[in-house]
Amino acid sequence: MVKVDVSTFWDEAAGLLIDMDGVLYRGQIALPGAADFIAALQKRGLPYLYLTNNASKTPAMYVEHLAAMNIEAHEAQIFTSALATASYLRKAAPGQTVFVVGEAGISTALEQAGFALLPVEAGHNAQIVVSSFDRQFTYAKLKEASLAIERGAFFVQTNPDLNYPMPDGLHPGAGAIGAAIIATTGEQPLTIGKPQPEIFRQALRRLGTPPAYTFMLGDRIETDIEGAKGVGLHTIFVETGVSSREAALAMVSPPDLIIPDLTVLLP
Repeated sequence: MVKVDVSTFWDEAAGLLIDMDGVLYRGQIALPGAADFIAALQKRGLPYLYLTNNASKTPAMYVEHLAAMNIEAHEAQIFTSALATASYLRKAAPGQTVFVVGEAGISTALEQAGFALLPVEAGHNAQIVVSSFDRQFTYAKLKEASLAIERGAFFVQTNPDLNYPMPDGLHPGAGAIGAAIIATTGEQPLTIGKPQPEIFRQALRRLGTPPAYTFMLGDRIETDIEGAKGVGLHTIFVETGVSSREAALAMVSPPDLIIPDLTVLLP
């Protein structure tokens, strides 16, 4: 492992995993230094991957979202908990029927992985229930997902984030929706996204850099930082998102770097 500080970052990093919500933007608003930092990575030729727990959007939708804030991205650089979940299930439970509580990101990823998605009225017949962020979450979806799980369906959630940062404050996240299903059924899901190692392992394979020289930039200590440390990555905590500096400093194993925003890392 290398010794990390701001002055040596550009010399020591072989690759980066970059969270988006709370690191690059809040909602439609770019955060300080975001576009310039990505441009600097491109200029240096440093490999990086956008790694987000947010499973609501497809990679194409994220590229468009970032472009609106003058942040360049290509679909191959976007890796979400939706893609990680679909990849895991394609190997673990191929060909089974799925009921999705979620939006376009997870639904599209599962369909592209070859899964048949059941409509709400037939959700109770699913062999797999996938819970994710869903702004159209209803009682009917909760009921159908719960009935399927009670009847033995494999319960998976893309990520456990209870909230996510927006310009006006924290909005309910995928974990809040998953919590309703957990409360109804008493069953705990298999979680694929951060802080679980599965998403980091898949991301590292895609990025192609060794963990000991790969950095995770994140704003949430319980997912970005703890998860990355669990697989041997260096961690940089950015104060522009959910967790506080005080909470980061209070960790048993604090981040390698704590920065107020991405302008600090600009060369």
